[in-house]
Amino acid sequence: MTRPPLARSAVIRSALTSTLLALSAGAFGAAPASAATGTITGLAGKCLDVAGASSANGAAVQLYDCNGTAAQQWTVGSDGTIRALGKCLDVTGNSTANGAKLQLWDCTGGANQKWSVSAAGDIVGQQADKCADVTGNTSTNGTPIQIWSCTGAANQKWTVPTGGGTTPTAPMAVAPYLYNGWGSPPNPTTVMNATGVKWFTLAFVLSNGTCNPQWDGSRPLTGGVDQQTVNTVRANGGDVIPSFGGYSGNKLESSCTSAGALAGAYQKVVNAYGLKAIDIDIEADAYSNPTVQQRTVDALKTIKADNPGIKVYVTIGTGQSGPDTGLIDRAANSGLTVDSWTIMPFDFGGAGQNMGTLTQRAAEGLKTALKNAYGYSDDQAYRDMGISSMNGITDQNETVTVADFQTIFTYAQQHHLARLTFWSVNRDRPCTGGVADSCSGVSQQNWDYTRVFAKYTG
Repeated sequence: MTRPPLARSAVIRSALTSTLLALSAGAFGAAPASAATGTITGLAGKCLDVAGASSANGAAVQLYDCNGTAAQQWTVGSDGTIRALGKCLDVTGNSTANGAKLQLWDCTGGANQKWSVSAAGDIVGQQADKCADVTGNTSTNGTPIQIWSCTGAANQKWTVPTGGGTTPTAPMAVAPYLYNGWGSPPNPTTVMNATGVKWFTLAFVLSNGTCNPQWDGSRPLTGGVDQQTVNTVRANGGDVIPSFGGYSGNKLESSCTSAGALAGAYQKVVNAYGLKAIDIDIEADAYSNPTVQQRTVDALKTIKADNPGIKVYVTIGTGQSGPDTGLIDRAANSGLTVDSWTIMPFDFGGAGQNMGTLTQRAAEGLKTALKNAYGYSDDQAYRDMGISSMNGITDQNETVTVADFQTIFTYAQQHHLARLTFWSVNRDRPCTGGVADSCSGVSQQNWDYTRVFAKYTG
């Protein structure tokens, strides 16, 4: 397949047209996250407990033998709160200092009552970025719980109840694009060992001119370089998310003449690799046709029904204030839920501006669109969103720096976004002769951008 250098720019520009946006709009929605209730266990297998089972403001939170009482039943909410006895886990005095004690208090929505649970089992406070800690590392009944700088020690490790929401489970949420078609594709083992990233989004599955999926419309699904990439990633403990679409080439959504045939083409790829997730990359004019739109919607409904638990990500263009709302509005009426709306906040007129700031602005626009269309809370909208940035110098001469990636990472971590990725790992290297499809065009070390996003815990 022939693609222009850097390759994803025209996509966004075309994606900004209302016709194109309307396409996916009708097609894709998302499911809200839910709360989970149960015990929270920590040091020595003991429970997080409200002293005296008191629901009074200021009641101390402590470690205690698990006893099955209501004082040890905690609800981990999709809004970032952790609640017991009708009140919220709270940092005393709104303090950010090491040693500040935890207590129960009326839920206020304040940052000192917002928490996230890392993949490593840390309960991290939003306000101070510090961990819930068993004071003195002692398991004696009645030991108070405090906040402390996160150390990774056993007295900061907790097992919390989990529910059926859409909170991302890293590392699937982080899957940078890897393209075997050009750009001196790096060995995934090298990237994985250097950064800790485990998943890759493999681009792109296209039509070979008929309703038959092939890599770039020309390479077979099995037996070639792409199969080798899948095998290599899995041999190193990771996995892949094939991406359908992109900017160039024949789209399956147009070549397949019915929803059933298109679902069959998607299913061939799912079956070929035993997939846990797919990405539908909406970038080209094929999607502006209403017939193609409905075909895509119906095909994805079939895939969801026939493959319980598979994650479906939809990647779309955006303007600086967010995507066209027609896209979201039509999706809200389609009845098809997806696991992330992922915007591509670049090639949208940001040259000379701070791309980290612009990315957050566009993401806030997406959040608003989801809230308006679905009636979501802020938290529900964030958890069904994603960001797919571009590292280095873009087609429109915007510069996305490693520092911008850190800004985007912090934003995603704060709001628990469902997906955090970028185009592409091929470009995550310094250039010797100017920006190209195999390097970023900025001063960096190999894989600097990947290292930032690889830290994401969701």
